[in-house]
Amino acid sequence: MYRKVGIFLEVKRYIQGDYDVVVVGAGHAGSEAALASARMGLKTALLCINLDSISAMSCNPNIGGTGKGHLVREIDALGGEMAKVIDQTFIQSRMLNTSKGPAVHSLRVQADKRKYHEVMKRVLENQENLYLHEAEATDMIVEDNKIKAVVTQTGAIYNTKALVLATGTYLRGRIYIGELNYSSGPQGFRPANTLSSSLENEGFSLMRLKTGTPARVLKSSINYEGMEVQKGDPEVIPFSFENIDKDLNKDQEDCYLTYTTQECHQIIRDNLNRSALYLGDIEGVGPRYCPSIEDKVVRFSDKNSHQVFIEPEGLTTDEMYIQGVSSSLPEEIQAKFYKHIEGLENAKILRPAYAIEYDAIDATSLKINLEHMTISGLFFAGQINGSSGYEEAAAQGIVAGINAALKVQNKEALVLKRSEAYIGVLIDDLVTKGTKEPYRMMTSRAEYRLTLRQDNADLRLTDIGRKVGLVDDKRYEAYLYRKENIEKELKRLEKVKVNPSEENNKLIEELGSTKINKTLSLKELIRRPELNYEKVKQFDPERKELRKDIIDTVEIEIKYEGYIKKQQIQINQFKKLENKKLDPHMDYSHIDGLRLEAREKLAEIKPESLGQASRITGVSPADINVLLIYLEQQRRKNEPERTN
Repeated sequence: MYRKVGIFLEVKRYIQGDYDVVVVGAGHAGSEAALASARMGLKTALLCINLDSISAMSCNPNIGGTGKGHLVREIDALGGEMAKVIDQTFIQSRMLNTSKGPAVHSLRVQADKRKYHEVMKRVLENQENLYLHEAEATDMIVEDNKIKAVVTQTGAIYNTKALVLATGTYLRGRIYIGELNYSSGPQGFRPANTLSSSLENEGFSLMRLKTGTPARVLKSSINYEGMEVQKGDPEVIPFSFENIDKDLNKDQEDCYLTYTTQECHQIIRDNLNRSALYLGDIEGVGPRYCPSIEDKVVRFSDKNSHQVFIEPEGLTTDEMYIQGVSSSLPEEIQAKFYKHIEGLENAKILRPAYAIEYDAIDATSLKINLEHMTISGLFFAGQINGSSGYEEAAAQGIVAGINAALKVQNKEALVLKRSEAYIGVLIDDLVTKGTKEPYRMMTSRAEYRLTLRQDNADLRLTDIGRKVGLVDDKRYEAYLYRKENIEKELKRLEKVKVNPSEENNKLIEELGSTKINKTLSLKELIRRPELNYEKVKQFDPERKELRKDIIDTVEIEIKYEGYIKKQQIQINQFKKLENKKLDPHMDYSHIDGLRLEAREKLAEIKPESLGQASRITGVSPADINVLLIYLEQQRRKNEPERTN
């Protein structure tokens, strides 16, 4: 019955069951993928090495932030779960960048890490069509370039029509703390050491990436007196559009800002030779925008201090997260330099900082729908694609889950364009340009960020979520109510006129604005920088009470109307290139005028449109012009001849 392989017993394989979709990994990507597939009516299995690791926040205890907050809102607009769970489990809420324009306003909240996991786990457990299994996937079965099944460590075979790999940092995961390194997943969970070989057997070339996490310190051992207290906003704005008219205000936990010192930096410099990063043990490249404290000290040697944020990990623990001080130095050195951070002189470290290295694929081997180019039905999402962060993972997860389901249903794939969503920017960047380091979403990556605001994510994406089957009737009716009221109010404000009477001009001057010499609409008055929707209410006796979220969007649309119109022209130009489709089997080697590098890159990435081709590194504007001419020649060649 069993065959011995080395010192181990090879288990007998058996059919566990037949599924439409199987998702491997139940982190933030896998959870969203599995929920999307199951909610679209497909029988879905979700495999997880340890059920206690479901949607675990292995690193920072927060959701959102600059760029990332936009992703969470978009996941919610499509019908995802992350926003709803964090609205239930946050312990502090802050809107960032409020001194800047609305395009970069980003919601960021502190999470109760344990409660977030528990709530998401309960959602998964009770989702119809979803079957949760604690199991390690060790092998894939591929026949005729089609995914057929997944095999687990126990020999169970899960037959499937589509597979989503969302393995996070578990593939051949390895922890580094100074000279010490050992096989492990994040937070002490065991790694997945076998599935990588299955991927390599299918021709995948895997790369090693690295990320890290700081120490956790006992709350009572911190001296907060010299620190800057960072409190939550007095008015909580929800992440989920489902909670937009609900009161989520509660007692919030405080965070704190402190700084490293020159003494701290000197200890780090003196021991750089003991950092796993500088020892050369770590092959993988770390995230540029979240460097370790060793990196900061070396790269910014002119700085005498760096910001450190002290953040609570939850309401049922006294562990505090030391944001900004991730490290791969030995534990004994950590104990020394952490004590030279202001306020941490007597800090008791509960968990040391560490770096973790793991396998990832080259995402340029994927189509824009996150399906592999040559293996039909095989999808990838999250850190295995080279991204970093919970939000980036969840965003890919919901798209991969939707597309896996659509594949099984023989329906057209969902592709979000760069002009439609930050999710579109994220996926397009990964599959078109690839990455050699963990990719992080930022507002600066989006060309059309003025139209891709977090306040209008529902207006952009809820119709799409409804179309694929993730937005129910109640949610859709609430969306239509908001959409219709925004449109009605914008039209109404254009019709309400203010005459240049002496009385009106006196009121306008009292509001800090200049007189008007002709009749203006309320919309034109609101557009003035010193005025807003609330200030002009005295000129609007027939105004009806509207929700704050509706008013906020109306005001943004009015104040930035000119810029939005200009951006819409750019988007229309962008769409022209996006709509010029390219044959994935096109032979670029025979197109005269294309440079050699462009031919190689185009053949490798197989762009689906001229727009995507234009964003490939190594493809120049001149190459795009060559392709445009070629496409036009092909169109004319294939046109039927006209007869008189």
